[in-house]
Amino acid sequence: MNRHYQTQLPSGTLHSFDREHDACGVGFVAQVDGIASHQILKYSIQSVCNVTHRGAVDADGKTGDGAGVSTQIPHKLFAPELEKLGVKLEDPSSLAVGMFFLPREDGAQQLKAKVLIEGVLRNRGVTVHGWREVPVNPNELGDKAMATRPEILQLMAGRPEGQDGDAFERTLFLARRELEIKAREEGINEFYIASLSARLLSYKGLMVATALDNFYQDLANPEFETAICLYHQRFSTNTFPTWSLGQPFRMLAHNGEINTVRGNRNWFNSRASDFAAEVPCWTEKDMPMFRELLDPEASDSASLDGALELMVLSGRSVEH
Repeated sequence: MNRHYQTQLPSGTLHSFDREHDACGVGFVAQVDGIASHQILKYSIQSVCNVTHRGAVDADGKTGDGAGVSTQIPHKLFAPELEKLGVKLEDPSSLAVGMFFLPREDGAQQLKAKVLIEGVLRNRGVTVHGWREVPVNPNELGDKAMATRPEILQLMAGRPEGQDGDAFERTLFLARRELEIKAREEGINEFYIASLSARLLSYKGLMVATALDNFYQDLANPEFETAICLYHQRFSTNTFPTWSLGQPFRMLAHNGEINTVRGNRNWFNSRASDFAAEVPCWTEKDMPMFRELLDPEASDSASLDGALELMVLSGRSVEH
């Protein structure tokens, strides 16, 4: 409420206009014993629907500032898809899934993006199993979300020989950075990687939370099992709402604003290569991937996620 036009509060209330804040809705649900189930996802969808008041909605009543969930890789959901491709995994943890937002209207650009993605991954020793079209229901979207809707595809890939889980995550991070740089250089518009990991998978979009599992039909599938789920309903304050700025990001969901974000970005970008060079797991040839790691046009939350991701993949704990 605009304070210049606030009405007088009724007597006896404990409400104070000075205590009002605008911020996103965020939370998580986890199974403490680590056993994956569809119930954890259902609790999370219910929870994010209960914080829709923390987000905004367009005049069309359907286009929100963004909502999403981040989960573990649902191996039971992807097993039939892998069978169709003739792939049988001995170790489920060797499966990585990329969630890609690609050009929808321009078929040539979409094909160019897919060829680029497969080439970069193969050059880094990653096995490309195949593509999956994510089942969606566009009728759940508002007019503005529909007008900017990307083609949403998943790529299933396998771990290179001789790499453990941590090394695989670093390989996927470097592949994603290389893809982001090359896509920009080659003029591929509407290119965004929501997640590319063997551990986490992000489903998000420009919608209100109540439409999330109706739009993404995977989220309503009982075969989708996870032991953890991070959820987010966005309230856009310092950037315009877009598909790519929905949350959760690749490693976190963030609630609030960072007032020193420009200084933080400059500080981080000026030191990212030096920081990475001090960590044994990164090589000298990886250094170009750390240049301009934080996008100045992205949100403060996206920058925080990028900084956290690099530090965790370099060997620091999340707590650190």
